[in-house]
Amino acid sequence: MKHGHANPGEPGRILLTLIIMLFLVIFCTGLYLARRPILRFAAEAWIIEDAYDKADALIILGDDNFYADRATRGAQLFREGKAPVIVASGRRLRPNAGIAELMEHDLVERGVPRDRIVRFAHDADGTLEEAQALTRLTRERKWHSVIVVTSNFHTRRARYIFQRVFPKGVEVRVASARDGDFDPEHWWKKRKSIKELTREFAGMAVTLWELRGRSETGETTQSVVELVELIPQLVV
Repeated sequence: MKHGHANPGEPGRILLTLIIMLFLVIFCTGLYLARRPILRFAAEAWIIEDAYDKADALIILGDDNFYADRATRGAQLFREGKAPVIVASGRRLRPNAGIAELMEHDLVERGVPRDRIVRFAHDADGTLEEAQALTRLTRERKWHSVIVVTSNFHTRRARYIFQRVFPKGVEVRVASARDGDFDPEHWWKKRKSIKELTREFAGMAVTLWELRGRSETGETTQSVVELVELIPQLVV
């Protein structure tokens, strides 16, 4: 009667499988325990705050939130003397009224003189169209430098768009406004915050496609490099 012989390599394969399984268990456990720092880093890495000195104008993007956080940050920068004028940009809601008028009201309430506010109404559908509309204003006013003020989660996409849409002679910097509905340290705890950040990731992908081939320098841009480097860090 013949007896089967064990494959000499079988114990080694079993040991290797056990080691791989143990590694996966340890990795998943570590990932679970570190989920909060990873999620926090994902949001914080997406937010941009450029270094800036004085500029020809501050531009506050619409639509501001319920708490007027963008207007609050813009007014703060104006009081600090970062620019002599501040643009209240916003969509038209009626023929003679819209978000720009509301933002102007918010700025006046926060100490900005009315004669220093440039009310800019437009019919843009999204950040790209808003940047294109603001390009005309920038050329008319012959501005050479601007500080774009927008919500913290929107800063990376806004900077990418404005630095490619605005004339090459215009220096664009971005200032981050805190957002009452988006706390980068605990964003995953609120449904609205999750929607905002997810929308920004999707919006950035669309923006990269829409503005493909357009760059600030004519070569691969720093923003694209930064985004590619962030992708592994943002996968959670």
